[in-house]
Amino acid sequence: MRVLVIEDDEELAETIAAGLREAGMAVDVALDGGAGLQRALVNDYEVIVLDRDLPGVHGDDVCARLVAAGGRSRVLMLTGAASNDDLVEGLGLGADDYLGKPFAFAVLVARIGALARRAQPSIPPVLRSGDIVLDTAKRCAQRSGRDLELTPKEFGALELLLAAQGRVVSAEELLARVWDENADPFTSAVRITLSRLRAKLGSPPVIETVAKAGYRI
Repeated sequence: MRVLVIEDDEELAETIAAGLREAGMAVDVALDGGAGLQRALVNDYEVIVLDRDLPGVHGDDVCARLVAAGGRSRVLMLTGAASNDDLVEGLGLGADDYLGKPFAFAVLVARIGALARRAQPSIPPVLRSGDIVLDTAKRCAQRSGRDLELTPKEFGALELLLAAQGRVVSAEELLARVWDENADPFTSAVRITLSRLRAKLGSPPVIETVAKAGYRI
């Protein structure tokens, strides 16, 4: 899952990003509305965590422009004002959820997960293919009842391949959806991660390499 955090408080933004990365998400950070809007319109994010009170381009304007652009990203708006009127106004702008500061980090992670499952196309909470089961909410995976000890990138790659339901997923799409904007487009990280994932999944092999196209289950 790839998430964009748009928050002008740099310390808070990096704290949120670090926590979400620990939860297995790929995270990009923007410190003002203009930079956040630019990233959001160029990259494919499942969820955008958007501070409402941003300098430059206000969070309300960012949200409205994202909705007008018709992207698939779900927007979770953060604000220090958490009255019912603020909630109604924020949702009225097109935000999908609204969370007041301060907040419990576990609640933020849970809401991001819930929003990601509502992205288009939606991802079910539990993905299955043969004897492989992946729980997106609990962040765990099994094969034939055996727990798979996966790194965040291995988990993200398996999640994306299972969600594709047999469609070929290119290395470029894996890099864009599982890694963040700092990933080198010429890196061998995807190939290495898929190799390790195959080893952990064991036999019989289920991840197929499609020449000059990508990978599929």
